[in-house]
Amino acid sequence: MIDHAAAAGTIRVDAQDARTVIVLVGEIDAALRDEASACMGLALVSGLPVVIDSTDATFIDSSGIAFVLQLHLAASEAGIPVTLLDPHRVLRDVLDMVGLSGELPAEPVTSV
Repeated sequence: MIDHAAAAGTIRVDAQDARTVIVLVGEIDAALRDEASACMGLALVSGLPVVIDSTDATFIDSSGIAFVLQLHLAASEAGIPVTLLDPHRVLRDVLDMVGLSGELPAEPVTSV
């Protein structure tokens, strides 16, 4: 059985190695607005550095980009660093198109 909700898209928060990881999976669009707000709150309340992992994102619309940028702005105001973990091409391309690719530093995936 296919989980259509997961196939469409999801945003989740994971705590990993003294940082908060926001994981973007599938299609990141306006349908995830409530999920994005909840995840942003969870990520910021910890005060830990935030990493946005878009490796499994297949699509991101203006709502998804707005989420990433709002998270970055809110975290910056709180003194919390935000980086992109090996950002998937779909996110990099959209950030490039809107002239914001330099706003969020990227970090490579490290092998264990």
